[in-house]
Amino acid sequence: MIKNGSHHQAEADERRDGAGCGKPAGSVCSPEKRKRVVRLWCDGCYDMVHYGHSNQLRQAKAMGDYLIAGVHTDAEISKHKGPPVFTQEERYKMVRAIKWVDEIVEGAPYVTTLETLDKYNCDFCVHGDDITLTVDGKDTYDEVKREGRYRECKRTQGVSTTDLVGRMLLMTKAHHSNMDNPDYQQHTDNFGKGPKGHSPWTGVSQFLQTSQKIIQFASGKEPQPDDTIIYVAGAFDLFHIGHVDFLEMVYKQAERPYVIVGLHFDQEVNRYKGKNYPIMNIHERTLSVLACRYVSEVVIGAPYAVGQDLLDHFKVDLVCHGKTEVFPDKDGSDPYAEPRKRGVFRTIDSSNNLTTDDIVQRIIENRLLFEARNQKKEAKEMAVIEAMKKREPEHSDADS
Repeated sequence: MIKNGSHHQAEADERRDGAGCGKPAGSVCSPEKRKRVVRLWCDGCYDMVHYGHSNQLRQAKAMGDYLIAGVHTDAEISKHKGPPVFTQEERYKMVRAIKWVDEIVEGAPYVTTLETLDKYNCDFCVHGDDITLTVDGKDTYDEVKREGRYRECKRTQGVSTTDLVGRMLLMTKAHHSNMDNPDYQQHTDNFGKGPKGHSPWTGVSQFLQTSQKIIQFASGKEPQPDDTIIYVAGAFDLFHIGHVDFLEMVYKQAERPYVIVGLHFDQEVNRYKGKNYPIMNIHERTLSVLACRYVSEVVIGAPYAVGQDLLDHFKVDLVCHGKTEVFPDKDGSDPYAEPRKRGVFRTIDSSNNLTTDDIVQRIIENRLLFEARNQKKEAKEMAVIEAMKKREPEHSDADS
């Protein structure tokens, strides 16, 4: 059970104390300087938004007060990287749903300039510690770096859009064939072992969950007496715009909603979804859901049947499910029998029928395009790494 919501008060205080005064975060500044709002800029493709993107935005927000996310158009991404999986409208909506984002700019330029920062009154831009290149191999942050208006945050190891596309391209392999094997490692199955992964930025590395990471994403609040506690359950695999639209509709079911999401363990998801699902393991799915602004709390490994104990424990007022099929429990029973009996079950129509299966089909249908995109991106990054290696001896000679 992981609580969600606003940041820790201490984190917010630290941000205010250190913001815009040239002192390290946590140092005390004059009251006048503390009042100044520090505005931050993050930009990117935000294609197949995952917890790596969310973690970048979380870290960026901790460096200031107001976070603007610039999202590139389909045309710009196609030109510099290859075709995006999601349309720009889908990507705009996904980024808006991340709880650390205060505002988004649609159609942000691919190369971050001082002009862009000044236009949106941003003090500096924040990016991960990997390299983003234009189609002609230039660092897209070169100008703002030279002017000292660039900050770096730590890239989340173990996930990238390239990695996720790779996982889906491997959907034909029997990832879950060892489900019944006692030696099967429940939460550490790396679905993306196919790509060569020479580049440290696009290469596949195993995501390792820590309690600290969950706390950073959760930092939550207790339900208040006037809140309506709403429970939803599912896989929420490859957290996407269909999930966001559903959760937004769930959130709108009450004046003061407190939305709890029950996430099923990997084996349970595989039981009812079959094939090689889930694509993301339980830990990855937990962070993805926690980053959503409509979610208040997550139950990790929720029981499939929404029974009496769960409803009473969380004092649930309403249980919601989308228009997707309700699969029976192992014994063939209806997992929502108890909430139906209590009269607290509600079917929600979000008017978005997108499923994880649909996304996989998008990738499979354009397999060659996406394989080429992955190879192109990795080749470009390897060229940068080689160039950086050649420059290292020059720097060491200059230092000596």
